[in-house]
Amino acid sequence: MANLSKHEQPERHLIRKLTLSALLTALIAILAQVAVPLPFSPVPFTGQVVGVLLAGLLLGKRAAVLSVTAYLLLGAAGAPVFSLARGGLYMLTGPTGGYLWGFIPAVYCAALIIEGNQPPSIYRAAAAMLVALTLIYIFGAAQLSLIMGYNPSQTIAVGVIPFLPLDLLKAALSVFLGKQVYKTLQQNNMGHILENR
Repeated sequence: MANLSKHEQPERHLIRKLTLSALLTALIAILAQVAVPLPFSPVPFTGQVVGVLLAGLLLGKRAAVLSVTAYLLLGAAGAPVFSLARGGLYMLTGPTGGYLWGFIPAVYCAALIIEGNQPPSIYRAAAAMLVALTLIYIFGAAQLSLIMGYNPSQTIAVGVIPFLPLDLLKAALSVFLGKQVYKTLQQNNMGHILENR
């Protein structure tokens, strides 16, 4: 049975890869609803970053970008997939939109760092998560500053510093969950989905 799974048809492999990508799109949307508005910042605490980081860990560059882009397109079209069940193009052009745009380069670079290293070493996974978070913050802070008229210190105070401790915990959780998903796929003779990135 194991030998058959290693030599299954490319179409079957593609379907499984797209299914995993779609599941991560759905996970990002679900985790976005775990959100807490903050009185001092237009940016809420959300859980969606865990889904984004997992996409970067588990999918190849193209599939990770596809997963996140599908999420953004759903939200832009009006589906209530963004934080606090919001949707609409204004979410991408408003104060918090930069964080959403930042998901695309974040997953691409995370997947690039992980590429060819499945399961990733703890050091490579940690590096991928830190690079991804940095890119999300850069894009998010830039748009937040532009829309709100904040100076650099204000932007960092309301758009970066309050989120750092929790986001580092999310990164650690993502690495743990990513390794568990990899083990599960391996046990079900589906590890090649991640290996052939």
